[in-house]
Amino acid sequence: MSIIYVLIPIAILLTTIGIYLFFWAVKTEQFDDLEKQGMSILFDDENDINDHNKVNNAALKESQPNENQIDKSQVNPSNEPKIQVSKQVEK
Repeated sequence: MSIIYVLIPIAILLTTIGIYLFFWAVKTEQFDDLEKQGMSILFDDENDINDHNKVNNAALKESQPNENQIDKSQVNPSNEPKIQVSKQVEK
């Protein structure tokens, strides 16, 4: 019967240590999703996408000719598509 006087304080001590370690683990984010970091490399961040789009838009604007560079002889004023008909030779 005297062993209960020893086991009860040990049980209370171990329970207290367990509860302390649990709250420490939650506070230091030990229970985060482990697969999240592995999967994040497969997807682009929003900031990376926005930066990439800005670079592409700037490059596109530089590559488009302005009105002074357009050859007026190649412009179709009637806005109709030019259709080229090729003749097929029968054998």
